[in-house]
Amino acid sequence: MTFSIIARCPATGQFGAAVSSSSPAVAARCIRARSGVGAAVSQNITDPGLGPRLLDLMAAGHGPQQALDALQDRPFIAYRQLMAIDATNPPAIFTGASALGTLASALGEHAACAGNMLASLDVPARMLEAFDAADGALAERLMLALLAGQAAGGEAGPVHSAGLLVVGDLDWPMVDLRLDWVDADPVQALYETWKIYEPQVQDYITRARDPRAAPSFGVPGDL
Repeated sequence: MTFSIIARCPATGQFGAAVSSSSPAVAARCIRARSGVGAAVSQNITDPGLGPRLLDLMAAGHGPQQALDALQDRPFIAYRQLMAIDATNPPAIFTGASALGTLASALGEHAACAGNMLASLDVPARMLEAFDAADGALAERLMLALLAGQAAGGEAGPVHSAGLLVVGDLDWPMVDLRLDWVDADPVQALYETWKIYEPQVQDYITRARDPRAAPSFGVPGDL
């Protein structure tokens, strides 16, 4: 019921994730990222606590595969599909024996993709190819990968929610966009939302760091 990507950008130190699902509010449960640590996904029959736990383990010095291995004694782990990535080690994926539907995944140097209840086994591989071929900011590359996954068939049924998350050197996400329920094509709608937000990312960072240097919001009432 989900397809997703996690990735890092060695040039900027950013980490991020993007996800889509037939379920409502998928990003609220499934994707997590932490500045200076990495990104993690918990999906399929989701335990939202596993993403933060993976980040805690990586922050404590575990590599992604070690972090996944450390969760193998968790209750019902066989029902989960998990991914983890940090700054230097290869990304890692775990798919439990009781995970649902058509399952597939793809590992790259700086990204990992996985899905369940998929329309095609090719979906994660097409996502990874799109990510590797794309230019631009990490958020842009993540969105192009998600679009490629949808174009390759995505989930077997219609999807209704999608999310994009990127962290940099701040204590809070520099990009955190979610569509919690859209009747049709949330991935395209999320990409359009990202393209509106993209030229304003640095403006919101500046407003947080030093409002005196912040540009105008350009809306009525902003003097």
